[in-house]
Amino acid sequence: LSRRDDAGFFEGKVSIRKRQPLRYHAGNAGGDWWLTDPYSFGPVLGPMDDYYMAEGSHLRLFDKLGAHIVEHEGATGVHFAVWAPNARRVSVVGAFNDWDGRRHTMRDRRDTGIWELFIPDLGAGQPYKFEIIGPDGVRLPLKADPFAFESELRPATASVTAPPIAHQWGDEAHRGYWQKADPRREAISIYEVHAGSWQRRDDGTFLSWDELAARLIPYVVDTGFTHIEFLPISEHPYDPSWGYQTTGLYAPSARFGDPDGFARFVDGAHRAGVGVILDWVPAHFPVDEHGLVKFDGTALYEHADPRQGFHPDWNTAIYNFGRREVVSFLVNNALFWAEKYHVDGLRVDAVASMLYLDYSRKAGEWIPNEKGGRENLQAVSFLQKMNKEVYGHHPGVMTIAEESTSWPKVSRPVHEGGLGFGFKWNMGFMHDTLEYLSKEPIFRKHHHNDITFGLVYAFSENFVLPLSHDEVVHGKGTLLNKMAGDDWQKFATLRAYYAFMWGYPGKKLLFMGQEFAQRREWSEERALDWNLLEFAPHRGVWQAVRDLNYLYRSRPALHARDCEPEGFSWLIVDDRDNSVFAWLRSAPDGNSVAVVANFTPVPRENYRVPLPKAGKWREIINTDAEAYGGSGMGNGGVVEASGEGGGISATMLLPPLSTIMLEFVAD
Repeated sequence: LSRRDDAGFFEGKVSIRKRQPLRYHAGNAGGDWWLTDPYSFGPVLGPMDDYYMAEGSHLRLFDKLGAHIVEHEGATGVHFAVWAPNARRVSVVGAFNDWDGRRHTMRDRRDTGIWELFIPDLGAGQPYKFEIIGPDGVRLPLKADPFAFESELRPATASVTAPPIAHQWGDEAHRGYWQKADPRREAISIYEVHAGSWQRRDDGTFLSWDELAARLIPYVVDTGFTHIEFLPISEHPYDPSWGYQTTGLYAPSARFGDPDGFARFVDGAHRAGVGVILDWVPAHFPVDEHGLVKFDGTALYEHADPRQGFHPDWNTAIYNFGRREVVSFLVNNALFWAEKYHVDGLRVDAVASMLYLDYSRKAGEWIPNEKGGRENLQAVSFLQKMNKEVYGHHPGVMTIAEESTSWPKVSRPVHEGGLGFGFKWNMGFMHDTLEYLSKEPIFRKHHHNDITFGLVYAFSENFVLPLSHDEVVHGKGTLLNKMAGDDWQKFATLRAYYAFMWGYPGKKLLFMGQEFAQRREWSEERALDWNLLEFAPHRGVWQAVRDLNYLYRSRPALHARDCEPEGFSWLIVDDRDNSVFAWLRSAPDGNSVAVVANFTPVPRENYRVPLPKAGKWREIINTDAEAYGGSGMGNGGVVEASGEGGGISATMLLPPLSTIMLEFVAD
């Protein structure tokens, strides 16, 4: 080959009779080397890939786009493919070519806007990016791969070539159970976790997935939770975003190790009977220059008009849900986590911001839909498609919406006009109950309806009751600090609140640290204050949560009809003067549990509670028990219900700031 110019362009003629890999011997002052010509190989993608990609119906994009180690035409290497329809040129760059975009220019598949190239002799662990020249001829900042399966540890931002998941799964029993189960009738108690601050090493660094598995999974099993829900673990550049501003939707964050480590964690959780749910963020993405924003020099993943494409609350870009390729990118990501990592659910963040075009916008700052309304019809269509595909391909996986408005039928099937989610967070329950318990007990009688109103809509959706990370940050304090009264009253009220919640219809979610009444507000910069478990009041709250989880799981009356009005009936609804509430939870088989809550510090002696059956009712939990740090007041473990005076009822002692649960004892 002869050099054609000083920039390093060489040209020569090679006589070959058939297509075959061509190897060149090159050298300079620094030495010599051999390289195989990537352009002597044909394309990897085929016409059917083009067809389904162009149609937006390809449901295995994660097997086609990104970087894949493959055997191709007799050689081993990495196949790169990326969507950049408006680019003039796209190149793969990395240390393997001195980050020189002239070395590995990709081929344009014009029908789809996909660029691809197979680079032989390349393996796993290679950092890479895409060098893109936009339609105006300007070279863009180097871009990370939207489909990268692994990334460099921040502050580095390159993608990394990754082999397929090598872990051998052993979770068939767990997955088989949930594939056949109706989650609405299952006990679901979720422990919400930020992987970077649950615990840390002694030097303050993050635990790896394997270290988390060794500590977190046994703790969750012991405490009785059924699921772990992680705040977003996809790659993100900024720790204080908690993962909600992700630049790598397909890559588990390098903060905790490699992708196989996360697979091992999920498998370990499943083998222990614990499900894993991921926070998932399809609403928006950060505007870091290495990310999706202006990916090919145009507004590709986002809207060009900031009235549609910019989120004023978070200074992020909003996905263009009207573009089929963007919808396909996001739907495939949901399927990817379910298939490749066996996750049990996706909690979809910020759904309200997706549904309304005027979300956090003033008049004139948003564009109405084609019908003149404020509803984002394209986002609705996307959410429906995502849910249909997830439930259609992975029946054991559930989707959960964080949706804070009164949008109807969020957790109803698409064919019934719903969004298709399995569950929705009950933000009204969280807000009303915390507001009520922040009042001094003497004033609670004036806010009695804050508690009773929730049952008006409790079965309009399939609800999760969330006491999430959002309630313990940004100056909101902790759940313990929100409770009114002195220290003893705060602990007593918190225990009573947890039992109230575990007895209330709906699945449960509790953020880490609140199970032992963390005093300090949560910060992603430090671990939880685990030393608090050495102190009796905190240990007592943890023990109460543990016992509540085991009760909730073992009594179908407390979970099997969480989403059915037949599973709930009021026993006492209007005793505002005493701030007492009582109700009955019923199982499909007729067994029931009575829940009685006293939200004042005054013991209620000889208090009459209606019950459905005459006979003995056993106290299965009393949050005022000494074992939990309470005063030890109660009913000796049993109350007697009789039909004297018309109707069946039991006279009992209601301890101060307590919740008790009772179940019938058959003769």
